[in-house]
Amino acid sequence: MTTEIKEAATSAVEKAAGAAGVPTGHAAERVGDLMGTARSRARDEVGRRTTQAGERAAGTAGDIRSVGDELRKQGKDGPARVADRAAQQVERAGSYLRDADADSLLSDIEEFGRRKPWAIAAAGLAIGIVAARTLKASSSRRYAVVAGGRGPDAVTRPSGAGVDDPARPSGLGGR
Repeated sequence: MTTEIKEAATSAVEKAAGAAGVPTGHAAERVGDLMGTARSRARDEVGRRTTQAGERAAGTAGDIRSVGDELRKQGKDGPARVADRAAQQVERAGSYLRDADADSLLSDIEEFGRRKPWAIAAAGLAIGIVAARTLKASSSRRYAVVAGGRGPDAVTRPSGAGVDDPARPSGLGGR
């Protein structure tokens, strides 16, 4: 897919460069350089963020272990073992994130997607729902700010046409 994007971008740049009278080889080379730079920056950022997430996960695993120790002191061995197993899993995930580079992470995600495509589809659906809910919530807050805190109806409703307006017939659009 990246190759298709690069070819399409190169073709578009060559057409534009040809129309502008710029040598097409130079423009295509420049596009390739820019794409390589962007790809490198994205890899570096993913590597940095996954390392940070791995370090945070290690801290969380330590906190879960502390909870397990406290439960053990209270004589609750069953829940303490559950906490210890959870801490081990979080620690494994954290060390994976800390040690993985962007290319191996992407490769592992692709492999997982090939083995379990429905899991990827479900994750995409969940992300879409969360994004839609977030946008809806921010939209309501944005309308409230625009309307001076009176809510989304205050933006579209003319002044004097409120719910308690005596000139408004009852039962028509009231809340």
